[in-house]
Amino acid sequence: MAELLPLVFFALVCLVLMAGFPVALSLAGVSLAFAGLGVLLNLFDVAYLGLIPNRIYGILVNQNLFAVPLFVFMGVMLEKSRIAEDLLSNMALAFGRFPGGLGLSVIVVGMLLAASTGIVGATVVTMGILSLPTMLKTGYKPSLACGTLCATGTLGQIIPPSICLVLLGEVISNAYQQSQLNSGVFAPNFVSIGDLFAGAIVPGLLLVLAYGIYVFAIALLKPDQAPALERSGAPLNLAGLLLALSKGLLPPVLLMVAVLGSILLGIATPTEAASVGAVGAALLALLRRELTGKVAHAVAIETMRVTSMVYLILVGAAIFSSVFRGFGGDILIEEWLTAMPGGVFTATLIVMLLIFLLGFILDFIEITFMVVPLVGPILLGMGVDPIWLGIMIAVNLQTSFLTPPFGFSLFYLRSVAPVSVSTADIYRGVIPFVLLQIGLMLLLAWQPQLATWLPALLNR
Repeated sequence: MAELLPLVFFALVCLVLMAGFPVALSLAGVSLAFAGLGVLLNLFDVAYLGLIPNRIYGILVNQNLFAVPLFVFMGVMLEKSRIAEDLLSNMALAFGRFPGGLGLSVIVVGMLLAASTGIVGATVVTMGILSLPTMLKTGYKPSLACGTLCATGTLGQIIPPSICLVLLGEVISNAYQQSQLNSGVFAPNFVSIGDLFAGAIVPGLLLVLAYGIYVFAIALLKPDQAPALERSGAPLNLAGLLLALSKGLLPPVLLMVAVLGSILLGIATPTEAASVGAVGAALLALLRRELTGKVAHAVAIETMRVTSMVYLILVGAAIFSSVFRGFGGDILIEEWLTAMPGGVFTATLIVMLLIFLLGFILDFIEITFMVVPLVGPILLGMGVDPIWLGIMIAVNLQTSFLTPPFGFSLFYLRSVAPVSVSTADIYRGVIPFVLLQIGLMLLLAWQPQLATWLPALLNR
């Protein structure tokens, strides 16, 4: 019975989180309570509690994690200063007069917004408020409009630079070093956040391309489901098209290229590049005369709120993982996965299925810091490529957040969708995009070079 305590502990944490209690306090509170019970029953080594202060201190001084508030600031600034809204209106002006053009514009804008924030809820809600009424008024089928918005909002899981990849890259890097130390390699190789960014570029662009092809195909085959915007005023000539694109698309694209390019080329660390992105977003808002005191205050408050949430969850996750290891949970998982018939393939499949199911009840931050540190070293010790594993986890979580009936993305859109849009419309609309996501995971499993080729090229 004592051997099953780690699983009981993990299940209890999940139940408390499902009950709606604050994540950070749930992780820390349940862990410490369970540790106290273990000490009373003489089943827990209190030495593991002594590791917690050092782990928390390590989180607070981690240079890579300093990128989190900076990337949050950049994304919130682009949203609050109406740069994202202007981007959408100009893209719609340029392409909305073509069948499916509005849907394609939403995908492009959502990709840029998702890359800048990396927070699924913020992107889905923002895009839902900005785009859904226009799409419905234009005559888009509600299910297609909702599916496009939900799927586009989850792109922040895989399109760099994003908070998800920053946090996941940090955890994968630590897990990779731990797996090498467990194997007796005391001069371990490193995997950087920049490597994970590079690995995500090709899969992310493939996914955006797949979304675009699907919407375009629907517009061609069933034009009544994705009609063009009604023409009003003079036709848009080439000069007008270029002006609309330069006003709406060029500034944020240049900002993303500057941030991501500086990381990939080794010019700047993720934290330094994030600071460039934060300053660049503020300058864009200033040039647009949108950087008022009210906007600056709103951006500061939202940045502080999200950053505090992330760091509190990190602290809670550090306490959770220490207690879980104190009960021998890491050894139990390793024995279970390595004993699976089929070796590394079956072990990876089981882990991916577990992460997919947990994505229904936990946010990506909790999964990144609760689950990945436990299973990552084991899979990496079995020979799984760390960059490929990180990208697969990101795409897997993205798929989970999109899958009915529990996907977070669906609930976020439901909260801002008009009453005329039914929940069934949202569920029906996301199914094709879920299938595209699954197709990408199968493609990555068949051709892992799609995730590993670019990082290897840049590290030569």
